Amino acid sequence: MNESLDLLAIMAHPDDAELLCGGMLIKTSALGKRVGVLDLTAGEMGSSGTGEIRKQEAARAGEIMGLAERRCAALPDAHLENDQASRLVVAGYLRELRPRVVVTHWKVGRHRDHRIACELVRDACYLSGLRMLDVEGRPFRPRKLVYATAFREDADPPDLVVDVTDEIDAKLDALSSYTSQFEGVTGIGEIYPGGNRPLFDQIRAKMAHYGSLIRVEYGEPYRVDEPFAVEDLSALEVSTY
Repeated sequence: MNESLDLLAIMAHPDDAELLCGGMLIKTSALGKRVGVLDLTAGEMGSSGTGEIRKQEAARAGEIMGLAERRCAALPDAHLENDQASRLVVAGYLRELRPRVVVTHWKVGRHRDHRIACELVRDACYLSGLRMLDVEGRPFRPRKLVYATAFREDADPPDLVVDVTDEIDAKLDALSSYTSQFEGVTGIGEIYPGGNRPLFDQIRAKMAHYGSLIRVEYGEPYRVDEPFAVEDLSALEVSTY
């Protein structure tokens, strides 16, 4: 039996985890935690590259991020559905990897796979805890579901921002593994072209914006559905003035 994960990013395509939460994954791994990524599809419908090329790129990126696990659920790219068959597939991975925290896409998105992935992951996290569910493995339900909201203008402001100042270069190195997707482009997915500015310059600028919200150089934004418990109001961070 595999050792349980502390954190699992479940994203629609290879490179989504790197774009949306790569710095946080790198940071958590460096803390000695077991971190993983589950790509729901192989990205085989992308305009550039192939499923096999993206598999190789994802493996290189995973090494840079220090992942303990990287899996592909092999669901159909550009045709993700939140149906029972797909929910059972994802629940099977949850029961095997047993992550305490799951990170996925925000609830809306330009790419339908991102929006459907969020619904699929949320439902699978619940179903995987049902004792009578017809899926191999012991029932399991993650403790927390977190939404990565980078580049989503409709998700601001975030509920929390992770300081990734020390991880920004490694995040961009991981993204650089995806030459089939990013080489020579100025916009991709939900990163809209900013004139002729190179894509990675745009990513760095956006991470700088999120970092400014918590008074650091670079950050990654997240949302959650539940309030946070605070023990000591006098110890709150991030200056108001």
